[in-house]
Amino acid sequence: MNDHWYEIENIETVDSPSISLYLEHLKFNIEEMVSMVHGQTDRLMPHIKTNKMPRVMELLLGSGISKFKSSTISEAEIAAEAGAKAVFIAHQLVGPKLDRFLRLMEHYPNTEFSTLVDNLDSAELLNQKAKEKELTANIYIDINNGMDRSGIQIGPGLDELINYLKICKSLNFKGLHAYDGHLRDSDFEVRNQKIEQEVMDVVVYFDALRVDYPHAQLICGGTPSFTSHLLQENRITSPGTCVLWDWGYGEKLTEQNFKHAAILVTRVISKPTEGIITVDLGHKSVAAENPIDKRVKFLNLDGYELLSQSEEHGVIKVKDWDKYKVGDVLYGIPYHICPSINLHDEVSVIENGKKVDTWEITARKRKLRF
Repeated sequence: MNDHWYEIENIETVDSPSISLYLEHLKFNIEEMVSMVHGQTDRLMPHIKTNKMPRVMELLLGSGISKFKSSTISEAEIAAEAGAKAVFIAHQLVGPKLDRFLRLMEHYPNTEFSTLVDNLDSAELLNQKAKEKELTANIYIDINNGMDRSGIQIGPGLDELINYLKICKSLNFKGLHAYDGHLRDSDFEVRNQKIEQEVMDVVVYFDALRVDYPHAQLICGGTPSFTSHLLQENRITSPGTCVLWDWGYGEKLTEQNFKHAAILVTRVISKPTEGIITVDLGHKSVAAENPIDKRVKFLNLDGYELLSQSEEHGVIKVKDWDKYKVGDVLYGIPYHICPSINLHDEVSVIENGKKVDTWEITARKRKLRF
């Protein structure tokens, strides 16, 4: 690969701070994801939360992928609008989101929507609301298999929930969902061992369930565990970050061969004192949940240190201070692309080294039509 592949020939047409989407890399990542499951696209349920773009959804659908996972109603909506066969909202819906979910079902009858529950009260409420609208809501049970973020543990409580669903005539039980995003060891063998150890009880429970529910599905993991779960043919996998890729996973998940498709564009806006340059990349433009040295990796800077960020500024200590001018363009890979994408309204689409289009990041909005 050309060491300067990220440079944009007509950079004067690209504002900053912004994100540029490299079309060739995006298409490569989609093809790679499909090839990793040997073309069995029914085993893929990519997460929309990373890209949030209708135009990316069109490319995913064009590759033969028809089922998707989402975190929000808006993400589910853009998938249905693009023609997705099935969308699973992997977030326990509360408050007005329950009614929004049911309206989504009514408006897009050709898309099979589902969501998850992990307790009796949520199941009862969704069943009641679906009954009032004369609908049947598809649900998965969220399993807590070690992350302790959401879900119900394997045990008597899960048995009770399964039995309760049998009397919920407006709910259709689809299977189990187990997310293991806390397992991110750089060594794949170590990571794989931990993943399989934590999912073992889920698999045993799931296999027993299939006696009564032969069509039940087991949806597992995200991008870090994609390379583990794809090895087991009865599991549906949910990679998401790999569509765009980022510095964080590129550093950790070395067995995955994806390319950086989303690059931050920023410009030098000041040289306030010797050895210091300031860019227009503040923490409103790149995810700031990590320490300052784990937010962005600049591709065309050497020997630098990102000292601080405020809302609209990034202060960088550099060598060879004299060679930098106000207006110079810097390119950077975000450490975490998912929340970084969510900070922008659109991306510049780069093809053959030039900006050729602009795509809206539609689902960064909390609410679209529903």
